[in-house]
Amino acid sequence: MTDTPRTLAEELRTRTDSGLAGLLRARPDLLSPVPGDVTQLATRAGTRASVARAVERLDRFALQAAEALAVAPDPCPYAALDSLMCGDAGDPAVAAELPRAVATLRAQALVWGPDERLRLVRTARELLTPSATHPSPTGLGPTVAEATAGMSPGRLQEILAAAELPATHDPVTAVAALTSLFSDRPRMARLLDTAPAESVAVLDKLLWGPAYGGVTDRPAAHLQWLLDRGLLLPAGGRNVVLPREAALHLRAGRAHHTPEPLPPKLAPATERDPHLVDNAAASAAFTALATVEELLKEWDLGGPSVLRAGGLSVRDLKRTATALDTTEQLAAFWLELAYGAGLIASDGEADERYAATPAAEEWLQLPDHERWAVLAAAWLPATRTPGVVGAADAKGRTLAALGPNVDRSPAPEVRRRTLALLAALPPGTSVPSAAVLARLQWERPLRGAAHTGAAAAKPEEGAAAPVEVDLRTRLAQWTLNEAELLGVTGRGALATHGRALLGSEPEDDAPAPVPTPAEATAAAGRAAALLAPLLPEPLDHVLLQADLTAVAPGPLHRPLAEALGVLADVESKGGATVYRFTPASVRRALDAGRSAAELQEFLAAHSRTPVPQPLSYLVDDVARKHGRLRVGAAAAYLRCDDDALLSEILADRRAVALRLRRLAPTVLAAQTAPDQLLEGLRAMGYAPAAESATGDVLIARSDTYRTPPRTAPVPVPEGPPAPDATLLTAAVRAIRAGDLAATAERKPVHAAPSPAPGGLPRTTSAETLATMQAAVLTSSALWIGYVNADGAASQRVIAPVRVEGGFVTAYDHTADEVRTYPLHRITGVAELADESAS
Repeated sequence: MTDTPRTLAEELRTRTDSGLAGLLRARPDLLSPVPGDVTQLATRAGTRASVARAVERLDRFALQAAEALAVAPDPCPYAALDSLMCGDAGDPAVAAELPRAVATLRAQALVWGPDERLRLVRTARELLTPSATHPSPTGLGPTVAEATAGMSPGRLQEILAAAELPATHDPVTAVAALTSLFSDRPRMARLLDTAPAESVAVLDKLLWGPAYGGVTDRPAAHLQWLLDRGLLLPAGGRNVVLPREAALHLRAGRAHHTPEPLPPKLAPATERDPHLVDNAAASAAFTALATVEELLKEWDLGGPSVLRAGGLSVRDLKRTATALDTTEQLAAFWLELAYGAGLIASDGEADERYAATPAAEEWLQLPDHERWAVLAAAWLPATRTPGVVGAADAKGRTLAALGPNVDRSPAPEVRRRTLALLAALPPGTSVPSAAVLARLQWERPLRGAAHTGAAAAKPEEGAAAPVEVDLRTRLAQWTLNEAELLGVTGRGALATHGRALLGSEPEDDAPAPVPTPAEATAAAGRAAALLAPLLPEPLDHVLLQADLTAVAPGPLHRPLAEALGVLADVESKGGATVYRFTPASVRRALDAGRSAAELQEFLAAHSRTPVPQPLSYLVDDVARKHGRLRVGAAAAYLRCDDDALLSEILADRRAVALRLRRLAPTVLAAQTAPDQLLEGLRAMGYAPAAESATGDVLIARSDTYRTPPRTAPVPVPEGPPAPDATLLTAAVRAIRAGDLAATAERKPVHAAPSPAPGGLPRTTSAETLATMQAAVLTSSALWIGYVNADGAASQRVIAPVRVEGGFVTAYDHTADEVRTYPLHRITGVAELADESAS
């Protein structure tokens, strides 16, 4: 006869090393810190916070199996669980998948015991057991025994009499008789055959839950019929409940209305040429680079101010959206993407505002595919979620872009899993987003959604509000949209470079290991290498037109694009960018220090068409007028060698606001600031130039504004990181060694009884020293109690090698290494029994 585990710890002790490693991989919170032995592991695995987290990671069918166990007798035979899941009629699909669900629950230490006595851990049962305040997802109410607790014996006798059951004076026997009636299919069917049609209709309403209803002080006849026979039992106040056994009969034995043993299919699938998908994704990737570059250019001289509470104001977000020619929600995405990549940040000054970082300068100099890799590597593991921008937090405050409280810790997992589902499809294949969302909801039905069973679980540490309803679904939808914007997907299908960015997914239900920064950079590099051939090559020319426009038929080399951006204004974007030359744009180039000859040479060198005569005339005409008027600082003065021109300005009514007066034939004084005087004269159609105190023309090339060096925001992890193979191996070895120290059989010390497992041995200093010295001679193992410098007590199994100078050097089986221990910190020592030592 084999020994049946009596506790979860005993069952865990019988697991193989790979079984324990699988448990720790699926529930990494059990490793913080590493348990000292199997008993500690089992205790920690049964805590409410850990169980709630494990239950949240169950797929829908495994969760349904756990919910069925929560309403089944404890312990529950596998056959009874099969009956609850399949019903009286049976369900081959459910029966085929049920072993997998039970194995999942076993692997995560939520269920233990042999198939004849399956036990759901107590904390999981408490989380999933139905009550009046937390109805079960199964829709079942309490058992007859639970519902009749506290009911008077006289009332029980009345129910037995109405149900035509033998009278008994023992309440326990009465409850058992009523339970037997409701559980007996033929007898229950005969009872319901006599029920009024209205009574059956009431039972049908309560059948699939909630099982609770209300009655008046004087119930109707059909309700009284149910109350008299115990088919409705009191549940406090004027509430009544349909007992579990009666509901199961009406449901033909099924705990769930619709068991879902298999995940929803990713269908209907649309197949496309993978090359078309890759090209569409590459086009989106190039657009993403242009958008982020435009954002950096918009904030080149310094961006908007930082709100006192952090983040960007609604007004500044609207202005940024207008500058990027997009919606506010998409502008929030581009802002958060640039922020996550470390390209923008606050400057940290007293009058704090946002600006590009020094890293942005380096990013702008990279090739296009490498710039995309930086953005993609920042997006995939980010916990900052631009989708929540504009929503209200728990205190009713609007969440701001770049502000606090926009981190959502499940985001990286949802993002990776969403892309993994697309990666499981053949190349070039897409499915509707609804199919992806349905699959994710099946895989993690409780993640990010309010649930009656897990509602009592402690919220995440650092969460600003209760778990948002259906957050996981919204995160997945945002992922699909953002992946399309960033060029990870094209036409709804995962691109080839998107697959390389994703890497590999774990084969089981364990959390995906968080890639190290080096691994993430390497994956992004591989993806960028695949993307590089698909991106358009930068051009070194434009096509000048007679209507004072220039057409760039593709992306331009950065120096050319920057120079052309000063000389002309962008009129339209798309596959080809159209630039328009105006007097103001030409004057802007002249203010930046370029001469007319240099501008003419620049246009001729970079145009595939001859420079149109209207454009050449425009440049020469603006240059001829440029700088004839000189504005300097007194309050401000205006100087010109042509006194007739100054007289013309004085006589112009538009100059009244400038408050000019003549100081000399060639000098006018103004009572406005130099910059206001410059703007006023330019508005009047003149082309003044600013000059320094020495009379030299000031070049109006604005210096770029950059923040001090800033690091990109660090993602907020969701719980402990997934352990790697090295940590799992070391943890299992430490648990096994600690279990040996806690459970190994010991020899008595001087006829004193061996300490109970888990207790520290106690011996005198002389006895400890003598036992240590003897163990060195015999090469035997000892069990010791040890207190470290921090006062933490532990027990260990050691093999002493040398004892001298108040220290013992020994091989520590618990730590799997040779260590030295001060003898005065050893509380006691005991020899192991021969079989334990061997």
